[in-house]
Amino acid sequence: MRMIISVFMFVVVAFASTHANDGAEGSQPAAQPLVLLRAIELPRVEGRIDHLALNAAGDRLFIAALGNNTVEVVDAKAGSHLRSLSGFREPQGIGTIPDRNAVAVANGTGEGAQLIDANDFHSIAAVRLGDDSDNVRYDASAKRLYVGYGGGALAAIDAANGTLLGTVKLGAHPESFQLEHQGQRIFVNVPNAGHVAIVDRSTMKVVATWPVSTARANYPMTLDETGHRLFVGCRQPPKVLVYDLETGKQTGQADIVGDTDDMFFDVARQRLYVAGGEGFIDVLDAASATPTRLARIATAAGARTGLFSQQQGRFYLAVPHRGAQRAEIRVYETRP
Repeated sequence: MRMIISVFMFVVVAFASTHANDGAEGSQPAAQPLVLLRAIELPRVEGRIDHLALNAAGDRLFIAALGNNTVEVVDAKAGSHLRSLSGFREPQGIGTIPDRNAVAVANGTGEGAQLIDANDFHSIAAVRLGDDSDNVRYDASAKRLYVGYGGGALAAIDAANGTLLGTVKLGAHPESFQLEHQGQRIFVNVPNAGHVAIVDRSTMKVVATWPVSTARANYPMTLDETGHRLFVGCRQPPKVLVYDLETGKQTGQADIVGDTDDMFFDVARQRLYVAGGEGFIDVLDAASATPTRLARIATAAGARTGLFSQQQGRFYLAVPHRGAQRAEIRVYETRP
């Protein structure tokens, strides 16, 4: 009789655990839009992990391990850790330069930006920008590298030789920014100024500012040029704001995970992937004017940076070492 009661209680508890979140906001649907494939350990990596970059072949992932003062190199195809590169000071932003087979690393302190060879990792050039060099973007058509830095500036760098070509002054320190491919604009999040700055990269001048008034602390950003939309991620309160690229007006908004630092638009699936340090990835359906949540996927505390590869259909999430949780890269695959 005791055995029958024990089995019955086990079934009840299992059923309750399985259905505990049914009907709750953010509960995950049966068919997940992101499925975890593997986790790649980052041995001896401590502290905060910032941004990631993937080379053109899609086989090497570069990780700015800010708190560790290293750049970690991962074999994305084999799912293994390759190297830990030293010689950096609080690396924050990172980007690949495919036509030169190089990697650009922006340091929070020290010289500014460093260029390294993507094969043997030797130093190619250093560009002095000052402290707090942050996000990095590469314009392949112009062969120019852009780096946000300091109390409020954006630098244009010749990717061939590391020469500083020009700078544009901003209202405060820039966070995420995006390059327009069908035009000459750069959209720059300037959270401490409470706006998005619009820079003309042919003249390196600010031509407009779009106020961010519905929420504050606008850090991540992603672009949907075909749909003429700019998505701006905010932390206070946690929301994504949608702007019309033609008018600069906010046209929509949606709730997102807290403490976000990276957000990506999936063109093929019309989705947003939002990583948040609160411990979740939010997947939003962005096919309509107002994004709606498809899933909220539990991750780990502090895992707020990542990278989405449109070509691979994969999302890479950086997880820092905290307590029993090891530092690692979690690899997710997109599903219909």
